[in-house]
Amino acid sequence: MAAITAAMVGQLRAKTDAPMMECKKALTEADGDMDKAEELLRVKLGSKASKASTRITAEGMVAAYIAGKVGALVEVNCETDFVTKNDEFIALANACAKLVAENDPADVAALSALPLNGKTLDEQRAALVGRIGENMSIRRFKRFETDASLASYLHGARIGVMVEYDGPDEQVGKDVAMHIAAMKPVALSSEQVPAELIEKERSIARQKADEDAVKAQAEGKKPQPAEILAKRIDGSVQKYLKEVSLLDQPFVKNDKQTVDQMLKAAKTTVRSFAMFVVGEGLEKRQDDFAAEVAAQVAAAKQA
Repeated sequence: MAAITAAMVGQLRAKTDAPMMECKKALTEADGDMDKAEELLRVKLGSKASKASTRITAEGMVAAYIAGKVGALVEVNCETDFVTKNDEFIALANACAKLVAENDPADVAALSALPLNGKTLDEQRAALVGRIGENMSIRRFKRFETDASLASYLHGARIGVMVEYDGPDEQVGKDVAMHIAAMKPVALSSEQVPAELIEKERSIARQKADEDAVKAQAEGKKPQPAEILAKRIDGSVQKYLKEVSLLDQPFVKNDKQTVDQMLKAAKTTVRSFAMFVVGEGLEKRQDDFAAEVAAQVAAAKQA
């Protein structure tokens, strides 16, 4: 049996970036053969990443990158909020944003295949999964390339916004990005609000009107004419459109004026924007600590 020295462990760790104990175990199993130990680690870390790949990733961070007229916004997910404080995870997310801006990949698969420090991005991701033991995934990205200006705002890395705008003042672009993060509009203007959202709001307003009509009838009151009910429903929809359209929202730094009024005063026009909220629409991981403890106790009794 070959003697496994600290220098050998350090050398293997430098080559693979695997945890020290994993390196020592691999070298022991390989009887000191460095190449074989490296192969064992790659298999082991790959296996670890594969097992983790089925677990829910609804935490994570949003990263932004701007270089002149090109920018990118990326959401990278993980299982727990704890990992979002990890320097390697943060570096991976920032690298993703830069790769998107510089290479214009068609989708996440194309992004994952791009080279990063001698490996593909996906290989770097899988290796980090192996080292940390927690699943990670690149969820989505938005790339901007424009002849206008770009501004970004990150709110604790959980909300990320990028704005494409024409205007002389860089601060206005940043203020709009901050406003979007705070007020979360779904579209630039009411004309751009998705039809399915409008129909959903109209359905809610219609149900509310029907409930009010039933209540009025039960109380012996005269029901409102159909045309009045239709106006009420339309009024509710119009109110909703103003609440979710960026230009119609009260400006977060001065609610006496709308965003549109603020922009006109600043001789600025917003062309488009993107906003990512970490985990939005994803299933959240549910931890049942009591069940976990019970399972561990049961396993200990069987051992």
